[in-house]
Amino acid sequence: MSGCLLHAGAVIGCPHGGRAAPATAPSGGVRVDGITVATTAHAYVVTGCPHTVQGVPSPCVSVHWTAADTGVTADGAPVLLDTCAAQCFSAALVPQGPPVVQAAQRKVTVR
Repeated sequence: MSGCLLHAGAVIGCPHGGRAAPATAPSGGVRVDGITVATTAHAYVVTGCPHTVQGVPSPCVSVHWTAADTGVTADGAPVLLDTCAAQCFSAALVPQGPPVVQAAQRKVTVR
């Protein structure tokens, strides 16, 4: 599996144009260019999603990541790559579509 390593400063959005970011500032010992590496231990929230369903607001509010079993961990949790499976959800936990990763860290290849 290969992909770009996600970090706390990666530019991630929901499929409707909202902005996804870590719920709290991730801390940890593993950093890339001074920014904490993102792992499955980090919760992501979405703000500014304009999505509606039949005129009723149904914005994305969270992103749930599923890291592939690459064997690469940071602080004991699997790291996130831009190729990891993920889904944005509404407050009612309705799937809204995958997030859009617009900018991430350098490409890595895991064998």
